[in-house]
Amino acid sequence: MRAFVCSRITDDLSGTGILDIATPAPGPGQALVRVAAAGVNFPDVLMCQGKYQFKPEPPFTPGMEMAGEVVALGEGVSGIAVGDAVVGGAGLGGFAELCVAPAAALRKVPKGVDLQVAASFQAAYLTAYVALVRRGRIEPGEALLVHGAAGGVGLACVDLGLALGARVIATASTPEKRAVLEARGVVAALAPAGFRDAVKDLTGGRGADVVYDPVGGDVFDESVRCIAFDGRLLVIGFTSGRIPTVSVNMPLIKGFSVVGVRAGEYGRQFPQRGRENLDAVWTMLAEGRLKPHVHAAVPLADTRAALDMLQTRAVIGKVVVTP
Repeated sequence: MRAFVCSRITDDLSGTGILDIATPAPGPGQALVRVAAAGVNFPDVLMCQGKYQFKPEPPFTPGMEMAGEVVALGEGVSGIAVGDAVVGGAGLGGFAELCVAPAAALRKVPKGVDLQVAASFQAAYLTAYVALVRRGRIEPGEALLVHGAAGGVGLACVDLGLALGARVIATASTPEKRAVLEARGVVAALAPAGFRDAVKDLTGGRGADVVYDPVGGDVFDESVRCIAFDGRLLVIGFTSGRIPTVSVNMPLIKGFSVVGVRAGEYGRQFPQRGRENLDAVWTMLAEGRLKPHVHAAVPLADTRAALDMLQTRAVIGKVVVTP
């Protein structure tokens, strides 16, 4: 089968490419899935650069989430059958024609949900749900400031925040991206620098109750200046490249919390809550309360280009690879 393989760890992804590799066979508790679409996520890039928390040894096939049809099952699998449309993954293997994954990591795709949407949905929306509901304790009517709001995890947070009744203020890098966000119904879409005064004005001087920050760097620094008392500053990641710091007198004086968000680890630490989180986001999708946006679907041969699109911030929402 064909797969997008990382053979060497390199900053410029030059160690990646399409190869013919052996078709995997499902072992006990596993399923073999014919991939219809695989979501492209920033951790896929970071793994190929050796910069992610999880550092697989090359050669490996990235692709942390995918959707497709079950074509074979290993021993001891129940709950899914050959022919079922499923979504999920094992953190690796999605950028290929066929993927083996633990059956426990797969779920049936709800009826009426497109497989490209399903493949691009879970990682981003699970992150948003753990951030806003579990860690951020957001309440209807609260002011939510979302940075990097046109990217995969950012747009998922905007969508979920609106569904939960928050007053969403978004930042994004270009007028085109800000126009998309305004069409989604945000209170305002701002540039990613110099937003402090606008956020204060939009919240009557109080500041944002919850800040969702996958960017870090200067964006984090400025967010500290426009967060409300009892606010929650949610640390999602550092796509800016700089991991910021904060003097502890600032959260003391302003009465806010800096809260780390790792959705996958949250589910591992609290398995029952992890299952509840997944059930919640998939139920909201099936009910039509969430509206994921697939920016583009690219063929497997162009996976490298899809990863480059993420790095250059050319994506609104999510990109999927279609073998």
